[in-house]
Amino acid sequence: MMTIAKQILLVEDNPNDEELTLRAFKKAGLTNEVIVVRDGQAAVDVLFGAAGRPPLTPAVVLLDLKLPKLSGLEVLKQVRANPRTRLLPVVILTSSNQDRDVLEGYSNGCNSYVVKPVAFEQFVAAVSTLGLYWALTNELPRS
Repeated sequence: MMTIAKQILLVEDNPNDEELTLRAFKKAGLTNEVIVVRDGQAAVDVLFGAAGRPPLTPAVVLLDLKLPKLSGLEVLKQVRANPRTRLLPVVILTSSNQDRDVLEGYSNGCNSYVVKPVAFEQFVAAVSTLGLYWALTNELPRS
């Protein structure tokens, strides 16, 4: 039986949000390895294995929408189009609460859409819950 990777892929270009997310995971006692990339192209490269690296299959992808090089929606579309990653849990974690963005996220196959809370304690609570659920509780299909 194949062991499911328990890494979390965080795709976030804002260093402050990255730091808050990592602090929230630590505060929640989440010890999973978090791989951070700061643009959409880097996310695709990590997930599909660029430059001779093996592809990553994390427990969950936490994906911002507004990213340099390749948008979060474009990353999501590529993830869903590939047979190896089409079932990978993808949570959009963004500051946009625009109806259009929420609809596009779900239409393109995100598993969850979470608007980043502005207040630190709310942000910590939201991110902690996400990490605990998707990395520890959720069952992934075995390939």
